Amino acid sequence: MGSIRKFEEIEGWQDARILTREIYSLTRRANFAKDWGLKDQITRAAGSVMHNIAEGYDAGSNPEFIRFLGYAQRSCTEVQSELYIALDQNYLTEQTFQELYQLAGSINAKIGGLIKYLKTHSKPM
Repeated sequence: MGSIRKFEEIEGWQDARILTREIYSLTRRANFAKDWGLKDQITRAAGSVMHNIAEGYDAGSNPEFIRFLGYAQRSCTEVQSELYIALDQNYLTEQTFQELYQLAGSINAKIGGLIKYLKTHSKPM
């Protein structure tokens, strides 16, 4: 991993931005848009992935960055769980569910890789 100069260069953040955009697009559709509680929860969780990566990057130390990355991972898992509710309510197709679920899982794995990297390098990025 080369030196990252700004949080926007972090691949997990870039993918989280895509996930957030897709979740917002999905929640604007018909019945999903009317389910205010789920819509609010899933959009907040998706945005939280991005925000925690960005906030952690600026935390000033690897242990603090790792802490925020852990929050981002948990938000990925929250999105995955909420996608099940959306699927069960017929707010999305099985294919869309699979695509978004896998994207959230991929982001979670990338964040996990970054955590592993940070734990083995004592200098902040």
